[in-house]
Amino acid sequence: MQFSRGSVRLSRSLATRSRFSALASPPNHLFHRSLSTTSILREERSPTEVISSPTPKRSKFRTFFRALGGATLVSIAGGICIFVYVTQKDRHPGTQLPYDPEKKTIVILGSGWGATSLLKTLDTSEYNVVIISPKNYFLFTPLLPSVAVGTLSPKAILQPTRYLARHKARVVTVIEAEAKEIDPFNKTVTFEDDTEIKGEVSHTTIPYDYLVHAVGAEVQTFGIPGVQEKACFMKELGDAEIVRVHIHRLLIFQAYNNDDNVDAKTIVVGIESAAFPGQDDTEIDRLLHIVIVGGGPTGIEVSGEIHDFLEDDLKAWYPELAGRIRISLVEALPSVLPMFSKQLIEYTESTFKESKIEILTKTMVKEVKDRSVVLQMPDKSIQEVPCGMVVWAGGNKGRKITQDLMAKYPSAQTNRRGLTVDDHLRLAGVNGSIFAIGDCTSTSYAPTAQVASQQGAYLARVFAQMAKKNTLEAKLTQLEHYETTVTDAVEKTNLNSEIETTRKLISNVKVRPFHYSHQGSLAYIGSDKAIADLPFANGNIASAGVATFLFWRSAYLSTLFSLRNRTLVANDWLITKIFGRDLSRD
Repeated sequence: MQFSRGSVRLSRSLATRSRFSALASPPNHLFHRSLSTTSILREERSPTEVISSPTPKRSKFRTFFRALGGATLVSIAGGICIFVYVTQKDRHPGTQLPYDPEKKTIVILGSGWGATSLLKTLDTSEYNVVIISPKNYFLFTPLLPSVAVGTLSPKAILQPTRYLARHKARVVTVIEAEAKEIDPFNKTVTFEDDTEIKGEVSHTTIPYDYLVHAVGAEVQTFGIPGVQEKACFMKELGDAEIVRVHIHRLLIFQAYNNDDNVDAKTIVVGIESAAFPGQDDTEIDRLLHIVIVGGGPTGIEVSGEIHDFLEDDLKAWYPELAGRIRISLVEALPSVLPMFSKQLIEYTESTFKESKIEILTKTMVKEVKDRSVVLQMPDKSIQEVPCGMVVWAGGNKGRKITQDLMAKYPSAQTNRRGLTVDDHLRLAGVNGSIFAIGDCTSTSYAPTAQVASQQGAYLARVFAQMAKKNTLEAKLTQLEHYETTVTDAVEKTNLNSEIETTRKLISNVKVRPFHYSHQGSLAYIGSDKAIADLPFANGNIASAGVATFLFWRSAYLSTLFSLRNRTLVANDWLITKIFGRDLSRD
């Protein structure tokens, strides 16, 4: 019988596969014997002898990270939901009580720290409130130097007054106008619309029951020639925006235009002009010299912010000019930051020295010229220092409406620094219908935002006590009137008892005098460093450095009035850290 080669190969393959299968699979009797032996061993072992296979460590870590990731996602989702809820609640406030002619009217002049703190704390359900201010917003002034160099955008430190007014119990009337005259004898305020776009009625007078004078102050130039016309200030939002533009173009330079009719602030030549082809070295050095007048917190922070701007941004974009920029800080007192402790003053001076910021103490400004500033040095010698920009950050003086009000009470208002008030912030010489808070007053406290804010909150409590007393007095009048009509002896006895109780409640309504509680002093000194002088127990804690800088930022974030401002400021800080400051000029 003949077989093909393919059939032979197939048979050989099958034979080989059967032999491998026999080796891999034991006989049935051996398989059964193995199972029986294993079961016997398992039965003979005690439970404690049974060793379970260990769980790999990798699974434990995996479980931990899964739990951590889940918790993180839940936290993020919860935070987003809370953020959306709060923001939407702020944007859609509830209904308000309407104007009540039976309630007394409080007129607040101003929208600064004192006025805004008062409005935020005041229970408007007891009063009709009217706010008159040429600005329809609150400005967070401690961060104004950051706006001047582009670290923060202007809108980040602005809080619309109508936002606060809209969230009050009763409707608050907000009028964007400037108060021109106060008539304390007839209890009226006259104000005027000073904006470019005016309606048919731009001048009117309204009555008040209580007036809160919180108009702040304006820059004190001490009558020094050239300061008002040629220096930049750091008081209002517009001042910061001018400084921001002039840091790029720097002012007080009229080399290219000798027309006397042109304001010096409109002829600006600075960093871009210093980079202009053909400038000689002397002119470049003059243009890049910035003089800051005032060694208080504002002057220090402006110096620190400008230094950061130069170091963090200009070195990259203007490498040929960055090393030639000079900053000089001029202070008439023996030291800068007199409200801080000695060690913090020394720390600030050493930090400025490292940052190449020159501090000139015991030095006075005698005149500001177009291209220089005239200084009186500590040895009384006079020097004319060439510079491209002067930032004035020192001194306050009363506004015209404040001076006019003082002139109406010449015997009681004798302090030239501002309005004299008593311990309850009532204007001296007036019958208690006018209160004054903030920088427009002359008290034993420094004219700071912290003082004005506490005065505003205190005054809100005063008005609450006054409203309580007025309610009790109205009730007493009704009871006394009803008592004359009662004939029943028992009812009359009960009524007399209630009248006596009401009188005791009225006598118990007392207003404590204002007492300022110092919460500490903070100042940013540049290079991501700050100083803090904080009260603790019976003494102070002095702190400085990078950690204090982080505390400075967190403190200012918590002090901002709304979640919107906190979000905008934090976002601007993050953007500046990542991308740097904006070097474009409008």
